[in-house]
Amino acid sequence: MDHSDKLQQIEQLRNQLERLESELREEPPTPWRATSYYTAYYANNGFMLGMFAAISSLLFNVVGATLVGKHPLELIRVYLTFPLGEEALSLESGLTLAIGCCLYIATGMLLGIPMYLALTRWTGQATFFRRLLVASGLMLGVWIVNYYCVLSWLQPLLFGGNWIIQEIPWWVGALTHLVYGWTMVLLYPLGLYHPYLPYFTQSERP
Repeated sequence: MDHSDKLQQIEQLRNQLERLESELREEPPTPWRATSYYTAYYANNGFMLGMFAAISSLLFNVVGATLVGKHPLELIRVYLTFPLGEEALSLESGLTLAIGCCLYIATGMLLGIPMYLALTRWTGQATFFRRLLVASGLMLGVWIVNYYCVLSWLQPLLFGGNWIIQEIPWWVGALTHLVYGWTMVLLYPLGLYHPYLPYFTQSERP
């Protein structure tokens, strides 16, 4: 192969390289997509949706307590008896109740993680009413375990009283948990994973 043949071959290779680079630039990048159940995504969204569900259940209690003539944050006062004891029942306002509301919402955010993971795994293809039924069963189970399997003996053991069980009627506790679960069902579509699909490829863009 003489010198001119080598130069010609180099030119051909250069043209081929430019053509391949041009083709690569015209091809749109393939977006990353989850190939299996996206646990981290749903856990993160459950954490956020749990905040709104907790706020919803808290507002339900605020309205209900006001209608029956009790302190609007009666539920928070009763829940604060776990760390503060009986004196929490006499709280009227102030920083302590505000912190109690924040703790209530934070607890709802943490609960939102397993709750939303369960809904997306077990009711991904289910109807709205089946999902509502599953959420109701889950939240009633959480209520029974929290109140009657844990707090019923733990609070008397640590603080000498059983105020949460005594001060919160069973139906209020059940409804509070149900409102939380129903809100999670209503917000369920907002947390679903939808892979990004570009409207135009690189060659179609103006």
